[in-house]
Amino acid sequence: MHLHILGICGTFMGGIAALAREAGHRVTGCDAGVYPPMSDQLRALGIDLIEGYGPDQLDLQPDVWVVGNVVSRGNPLMEAILDAGLPYISGPQWLAEHVLQGRHVLAVAGTHGKTTTTSMLAWVLEHAGLQPGFLVGGVPENFGVSARLGAAAAARAAPPPEGTVPSGGGPVVARSAPFVIEADEYDTAFFDKRSKFVHYRPRTAVLNNLEFDHADIFEDLAAIEKQFHHLVRTVPHSGRLVVNAREPALQRVLQRGCWSDTVAFGGADGWSAAGEPHAFDVLKAGQKVARVEWELLGEHNQLNALAAIAAAEHVGVAPADAARALAAFRNVKRRLELRGEANGVKVYDDFAHHPTAIRTTVDGLRRKVGAQRILAAFEPRSNTMKLGTMKSQLPWSLEQADLAFCHSGGLDWDAAEALAPMGQRATVADSVDVVVQRIVAVARPGDHVLCMSNGSFGGIHAKLLHALAGQAA
Repeated sequence: MHLHILGICGTFMGGIAALAREAGHRVTGCDAGVYPPMSDQLRALGIDLIEGYGPDQLDLQPDVWVVGNVVSRGNPLMEAILDAGLPYISGPQWLAEHVLQGRHVLAVAGTHGKTTTTSMLAWVLEHAGLQPGFLVGGVPENFGVSARLGAAAAARAAPPPEGTVPSGGGPVVARSAPFVIEADEYDTAFFDKRSKFVHYRPRTAVLNNLEFDHADIFEDLAAIEKQFHHLVRTVPHSGRLVVNAREPALQRVLQRGCWSDTVAFGGADGWSAAGEPHAFDVLKAGQKVARVEWELLGEHNQLNALAAIAAAEHVGVAPADAARALAAFRNVKRRLELRGEANGVKVYDDFAHHPTAIRTTVDGLRRKVGAQRILAAFEPRSNTMKLGTMKSQLPWSLEQADLAFCHSGGLDWDAAEALAPMGQRATVADSVDVVVQRIVAVARPGDHVLCMSNGSFGGIHAKLLHALAGQAA
């Protein structure tokens, strides 16, 4: 089968491309911005990439056009596909029909921590010898790739053994073969406004947390809760829901109806932790069943670990074995990733962009560095933050930072006004270069500069390290 993927350089669609290629399909694709690192990864897999969405791509004559949610009506290639009456499908639906069918899907949903928890869970299953497939919205350091078929790859060329089912054109896989997927609540495609995760039909679903986000497509939190309940409705009676007990929104989701075994984590009952986030006992119904000692920081990662352990148990991994795997977990790129040190100043990169994620990330670094200064640089780049929906929460999210530096370029709201409660601790600049200048002017040896964005942040990390190194020369 020949797939041509529209929007191929996004993390999710790039992952689908890698899975399709591994399954033996011919894959080509296009995007408005064909750029590294995804473009390099895809070309290394033998996938031809085209810059832009020209209608002349119809000449490729693929068997199916796989459409990412970055594509909207008015896109010239999509309009040509529609006019010609050609077959097209969304990325999540293609994935469900050609990769996930017949597998034990473990889906990780939530406003925060999806990528990290998905990576943890995949690593725990790998450590247990289950050879999971996975699709993660990042690059787990333990694997070095964002997606793979896993146990399905070995079965691709084999005759169907007893107890297996065909996967809709993909490889034939054992029903028990696990596949771990980051389950995003963002909409599927311009022609399918359901959340992506509704397509995945998990047998094990982690509901990590739930806050308002994606203000560009959801009116309010209740609208997102409705989509989460759609996910709950797809989990079978023999399945398992792993739910954060601390989240009132998730409790409201379950009150709408629940038909599966449900286990809680993070509360007094169910799965809980005793100890610091970097070294803690894992308790199940109050009884110690494992101990985690690892390099990760922050209470949020402690909760992520509990969720991963509870989900892995559903496919037969003992908690003690899961904890041993987590001791070797190396996290995901862009999660408090140290990018370098110059003139005694350490520069970190993190994907945080929602106020709660920013606060959690700063807290994690604060627990690590104690009283040493944290200089937090961030850009409100996500669609939700660009709308200014959560601008009033920014001072709260940055409470534990000593100084804050906001890149305000492209915003339609006044970042300086939003950060006014922070007084002289907050600086706003409309270009990345000015942000760098302001940070370098006040940074001193022993400081920690934390850069937070869901984009490249204009290469701020390299610029900072270069400028700081120049100071020392």
